[in-house]
Amino acid sequence: MIIGVFPLPIGYYTLVRLVVAAVAAYIAWKAYEQDNQSKWVWVFAFIAILFNPLIPIYLDSKPLWIMIDLATAGLFLYYSKKI
Repeated sequence: MIIGVFPLPIGYYTLVRLVVAAVAAYIAWKAYEQDNQSKWVWVFAFIAILFNPLIPIYLDSKPLWIMIDLATAGLFLYYSKKI
């Protein structure tokens, strides 16, 4: 995701959307199984919706997507150290 701050072909961004949405949905499901009141369920469900490739959410601002990408990468990193 951090590489996504650079201008790359559209295929890269489509692949990133697919992978991030799938992994975020999986983490949300696992967090729900462990504790359905966990805030991580909602955080990763939101990430899965934001990055879903089927009904993409388009934001015209590249700087905004850069901040979202970096924040999402940070959340994945933080959560991976938490488990």
